[in-house]
Amino acid sequence: MNPTLLVGERVMLIDSKDRQYLLTLEVGKTFHTHSGILAHDDVIGQPEGSVIAASTDRKFLVVRPTLSEVILKMPRGAQVIYPKDLGTILMMADIAPGQHVIESGVGSGALSMTLLRAGANVTGYEIREDFANFAKKTVREQLGEDQRYEVKIRDVTQGIDETNVDRVILDMPEPWEVVAHAERALRPGGIFLAYLPTINQTQQVREKLREFSFGMEETVEILRRTWHIDGRSVRPDHRMVAHTGFLTSARRLVSRELD
Repeated sequence: MNPTLLVGERVMLIDSKDRQYLLTLEVGKTFHTHSGILAHDDVIGQPEGSVIAASTDRKFLVVRPTLSEVILKMPRGAQVIYPKDLGTILMMADIAPGQHVIESGVGSGALSMTLLRAGANVTGYEIREDFANFAKKTVREQLGEDQRYEVKIRDVTQGIDETNVDRVILDMPEPWEVVAHAERALRPGGIFLAYLPTINQTQQVREKLREFSFGMEETVEILRRTWHIDGRSVRPDHRMVAHTGFLTSARRLVSRELD
């Protein structure tokens, strides 16, 4: 990647108190904060990692944001899946380039961006047109026009059109209503994954999976704790990202029975 920051790129400004601001670079534009006014033209053409002074001489570090930082800072139409869970989804669902993934619902597009960045071809099912449009806009702004992304305004509980897909990933309140459709849509060996906020919902989807040709079920919860390290002061940070959701995965099998 070109180290020079270019017009049209999304960048992140970080001030002396570690406050972060996202903006897209445009010629002639300015960014206003209580720390002063920063001209986009002063950033354009500079190498990533530069320190740029605002009108008050207060300085900002300028870097390209990671996908994780974009997801946490971006406007949202629906609650997003946290980066700690998105990374686990990629591993549990074993996402790889060229796979065909069915996703529902697409929400704010955070999961869609994560799957696309991993190289998957994504077909989304979303019952709310405003969420679908928001997700497509978010993906376009972050990844550009991507021909591997399609969103259908459809209720996935009424069926999945596609067959022989590699993965079905659900972020919705009642994924057990999709298990039968997922069995028909997934190829043998394909992976089903559901993200749910409560253990009661998780128990219900686990029970439904046992009624169909799924096995190797697993449910996990990811907790993230950061540490304060400053000289001899070494301790866990006072706040952590604890429970956000339960992740349940299962494999589509030809048969659950073993000899």
